[in-house]
Amino acid sequence: MEEKEKEKIFSKRVRAGKRTYFFDVKSTRASDYYLTITESRRHPQGDGFVYEKHKMFLYKEDFDKFADALQETIQYIKADLMPEFDFAQFTVKDELEDIGGSELKWD
Repeated sequence: MEEKEKEKIFSKRVRAGKRTYFFDVKSTRASDYYLTITESRRHPQGDGFVYEKHKMFLYKEDFDKFADALQETIQYIKADLMPEFDFAQFTVKDELEDIGGSELKWD
């Protein structure tokens, strides 16, 4: 088994249009854990596509600070900058795409 495959413990993918975000928990040789957050963007090239990737490493000592800052920043945008915007519409759209459709279907 390749070393990179062996160190991945958990992975979560979030699709967002032409972008995909990957949240991967990995292990060091000393059995310590860290998070990598990768943004992958698809760009057309010739007859196909190329993927541009940006990766960020987040270590355990920064988990709480990072999560708190992210939540505070998102809350600021939602409550102070865009209070009338319905962010729930994205949740419904994402849930529909996860089950294979972009429209509501009735029996």
